[in-house]
Amino acid sequence: MPELPEIETYRQQLAPLIQGVPITGALVTRPKSLNVEPELFIHQLTGNRIVRIDRKAKHLLFHLASGDVLLLHLMLGGWLFYGTEEEKPDRTTQVVIHFGNTHLYFIGLRLGYLHVHTMSGIHSKLKNLGPEPLEQAFTFSQFQQVLHRKQGNLKVTLVDQTFLSGIGNCYSDEICFVAGILPTRKIPSLHEEEQSRLYVSIRTVLLEAIQFGGYMEFPLFVGDRLTGGFDAKCRVYDREDEPCVRCGHPLIKVELSSRKCFYCTNCQT
Repeated sequence: MPELPEIETYRQQLAPLIQGVPITGALVTRPKSLNVEPELFIHQLTGNRIVRIDRKAKHLLFHLASGDVLLLHLMLGGWLFYGTEEEKPDRTTQVVIHFGNTHLYFIGLRLGYLHVHTMSGIHSKLKNLGPEPLEQAFTFSQFQQVLHRKQGNLKVTLVDQTFLSGIGNCYSDEICFVAGILPTRKIPSLHEEEQSRLYVSIRTVLLEAIQFGGYMEFPLFVGDRLTGGFDAKCRVYDREDEPCVRCGHPLIKVELSSRKCFYCTNCQT
């Protein structure tokens, strides 16, 4: 599932490509991906423009000139491609937005969605999300406050979107590794120095992942050399039985609350 770095990579790369460009139409092949009838969706978009693209947690927000907002959540297996019909990957698309001869393809939206909301509707939809971990205003003191309200293990807490916004399976494991803390640890057992390491690790890992385009391997457009660059830099995620980059001990994979989890039993404490 795309997490904060993947969605932020989409935001940064899409903005110069489609912001301000007239929308010439749309195509919907899976009405369940929308929250309005396809005919109304196409009518609302045709002749409109995307004036700004924001990210909130794992959501992408396309602000339209009309004042409405398209809220995208890719969920499991969803991804985007921008280009011509000839460049399009051989994959089934659920929604396509046309910008003349180029198009934005929404692929794999079987569980995800692209909904139209007013700004008040957006606030209502996203109101239960936790703090954005990369916001400058999110201090260590505030991190300690949200930690204080949790009792479960570290892995499950990190992927809880009401705790912090945007972290999922991949980055929760990477964060725990960089912090040197077992993902199985209970939150109340973390002393202040470990809390500090965790706070720094969250920001370090997410910023590094954004720098290298996240871990999703599908390019956004032909010639995209950024998207997916972090996959090769993952230290533990999907690295079962490989030697730990820090101590050489074989990495293990377990399940925590039905989520796969990778870590080093030797140098994570």
